[in-house]
Amino acid sequence: MEQEYVRTGKVQYVFKDFPLERIHPQAFRAAEAAHCAGEQGKFWEMHDRLFADQAALSAGDFQRLAEELRLNLSRFQACLERGTYAARIRRDLAEGNRLGITGTPTFLLGVTPSSGSLVRAVKIIRGAKSFSEFQQAIEELLAER
Repeated sequence: MEQEYVRTGKVQYVFKDFPLERIHPQAFRAAEAAHCAGEQGKFWEMHDRLFADQAALSAGDFQRLAEELRLNLSRFQACLERGTYAARIRRDLAEGNRLGITGTPTFLLGVTPSSGSLVRAVKIIRGAKSFSEFQQAIEELLAER
């Protein structure tokens, strides 16, 4: 999808955090850990490991994953302790709640008005789907432009 749509400029991909603490009490902290890893160029690596092993959501596991990713541990830990990304994650969570998002992953597909203002979401895809399902939805939106 990235190669066919994002890199060609047909689609813009924007990631928003939506930590579900009612399901995983450490989800918010995990989102922070991913962003702190991102300061060292390892956001997606940390994100994917945390999402794949959601049972491993504790401070010790964040540290272990940071070690496995060969992050500068003192920098990573300082970022977590400062809560550098907490406000941003809270804003994303509030935005998701306003949009009626209840689970992850959720994808909003929309169009950017000619005025260049905010994207207007016109389709919601809930859950992990195949490339062909995303492709169909994206092509339908592009055809409506």
